Amino acid sequence: MIYQGNAITVVRGDDDIATLTFDLQDESVNKLSSAVVTELDEAVKALHGERGLAGLLLTSAKEAFIVGADITEFQAMFGKGGDFLEAMLMRVHGIFNAIEDLPFPTVTAINGLALGGGCEVLLTTDFRVMSDAAQIGLPETQLGILPGWGGCVRLPRLIGADNAIEWIAGGTQNRADVALKMGAVDAVVPAEALEAAARDILARAIAGELDYRARREEKRQPLKLGPIEQMMAFETAKGYVKGKAGPHYPAPVEAIKVIQKGAGEERARAQAIEAKAFAKLAMTDVAFNLVGLFMNDQVVKKKGGRYEKQARPVKQAAVLGAGIMGGGIAYQSASKGTPILMKDIKDDAIELGLKEARKLFAKQVERGKLSTEKMAERLTNIRPTLSYGDFGNVDLVVEAVVENPKVKAAVLAEVEAEVGEETILASNTSTISITRLAENLKRPENFCGMHFFNPVHRMPLVEVIRGEQTGDAAVAATVAYARAMGKTPIVVNDCPGFLVNRVLFPYFGGFSQLVEQGADFQQIDKVMEKFGWPMGPAYLLDVVGLDTAVHAGEVMAEGFPERMAGMAGERGDGQGKSAIQVMFENDRLGQKNAKGFYAYEEDRRGKPKKVRDEAAIALVQGVARESREFSDDDIIARMMVPLCLEAVRCLEDGIVASPAEADMALIYGIGFPPFRGGALRYIDAMGVAAFVALADGLAEELGALYAPTDKLREMAASGERFYDTQNQAPAQA
Repeated sequence: MIYQGNAITVVRGDDDIATLTFDLQDESVNKLSSAVVTELDEAVKALHGERGLAGLLLTSAKEAFIVGADITEFQAMFGKGGDFLEAMLMRVHGIFNAIEDLPFPTVTAINGLALGGGCEVLLTTDFRVMSDAAQIGLPETQLGILPGWGGCVRLPRLIGADNAIEWIAGGTQNRADVALKMGAVDAVVPAEALEAAARDILARAIAGELDYRARREEKRQPLKLGPIEQMMAFETAKGYVKGKAGPHYPAPVEAIKVIQKGAGEERARAQAIEAKAFAKLAMTDVAFNLVGLFMNDQVVKKKGGRYEKQARPVKQAAVLGAGIMGGGIAYQSASKGTPILMKDIKDDAIELGLKEARKLFAKQVERGKLSTEKMAERLTNIRPTLSYGDFGNVDLVVEAVVENPKVKAAVLAEVEAEVGEETILASNTSTISITRLAENLKRPENFCGMHFFNPVHRMPLVEVIRGEQTGDAAVAATVAYARAMGKTPIVVNDCPGFLVNRVLFPYFGGFSQLVEQGADFQQIDKVMEKFGWPMGPAYLLDVVGLDTAVHAGEVMAEGFPERMAGMAGERGDGQGKSAIQVMFENDRLGQKNAKGFYAYEEDRRGKPKKVRDEAAIALVQGVARESREFSDDDIIARMMVPLCLEAVRCLEDGIVASPAEADMALIYGIGFPPFRGGALRYIDAMGVAAFVALADGLAEELGALYAPTDKLREMAASGERFYDTQNQAPAQA
């Protein structure tokens, strides 16, 4: 034994080949925490001190090779400042360089995922052999940073600048065949042949058949690109990536700049450039918030995993109500391997649902993600039916009929009589009370809400809604089924609008009030899109559907009359109608009938494209009671404050269990700008006291929708935050 640690062992074999194995104790995966990096330093020093070694093999005892750095440490580290980060990075560079400079050939056997720092470790060795099931990549730009342990230096020298830019700026996970084609690895073999193949390459290098010294020298030297080649490779890439990433995500473009600046430098100087750029990005709010999102996502996944362990597996599902939504649910279930019955009372509805599922499968085939044979196989997982004949064997039924409480209640009571006593019933409703829908059920403990977002195949969130009588088994089974469908379930308690729509409608309320006071809805859209939303509120209302918005607004007004009266119908002051109501009454329903706040035309791909519509502008102007100019900051405050306050109320009311779940639901459900971290992190970033002061100033003019809660005032007074104070955003560099 050359070295023994908690995560790393180094053993010398009879053939004088050392094997360094990553196997982090008490963890399911290998991560490069500060402690593990320290062990790696000690292990490499021990290797340098060991006499007579002929070669080194890097391996993992886990299913994954190394999933990356320990992201739970990031925010605390970022908070220590740029100088600390640069020094830390240069220390790690020293460790990784020591692996690269060992006086004998080195090979990595990549048995599973090797991401981020894990990928950067394997780039230090002379050769790499990969299991055909493994994937490698550098996803750091998705966290608002860039590869900081040599990825921006070594990868371009291995696979070329163009390919490295694609991998790093895109943050992609890359399959073994792609890695081999690019030259990132030297061989791809089945998992059972991995170690033998790695040892074979090592033996050939030891025998002089493979020139490992030339390999490592190439990684130490400047990139072999002339000035014109450099300009073409880097300047073109920067323009393309900047356009794709947008103004709020600087990391992908910064990574290209780092590769470009380091291209003409030898290893040490290029690594110093990389370290400086990493530290600069790590000090931004964007990196802090995106790392926070990763942490929140882990919280949500762990909670989902705990529910899943308690659940009876869903082996056979059913959906009531075909059509677009039912077809989308059926497709999602079938595509992920859970067979599903799709029932309706009409043949044409069944055909519409099947058509939707076929269309979605066909798109997967077009993109090369699915073969025609696989498509046919997965389509057989959807069984259309006009009767309840096979419902006795169904584990979970998703009711997805029209959004009408009487119809839903009747259908649920009907299906309850046809299924087994342990079968779970779940209603796909966006607004109707789960407690109310359970009133006519004989087994209300087996009933909950399962709110999918449209389009089902794209939107990651599913709200699992617990009614007053919903049992734990129903929640657990529904969460497990959502996860099996590839969705992110978040459990919330019952209330009008549940979590996401309850928070969204005050945002629409802020929009309505702005329009009433003379704001240009097109300006509001532009400002909020610039703020980071995928679409402005008027455009979003068109996508949601003005009829849907009016119905949901009525539910909100009934549930929260003190602040949401007149949200979508008659204005709360009784002095006219909201812009949303006016659109609805003029049969402007949005994209579904090609006219709403905007008109819609088909683009070249057959998708709706919004265009300015003078008739809509005239209708909105008729709603205005006055004519006022609003600055961008005014618009942002008046849109964001009511949304954030409602998120606070949902947390205080126990509708959602934690800030992490609240923020993730808004990001996954309505496209809250990820780089801002979520509504509650947005308040933290502003400062709770500053947010309360802003809200109070608006409430004086605009009323209860803008009034802070008593608990929020207490938080402001005591300096409390929604997230751990140890994870505060770093001071700006």
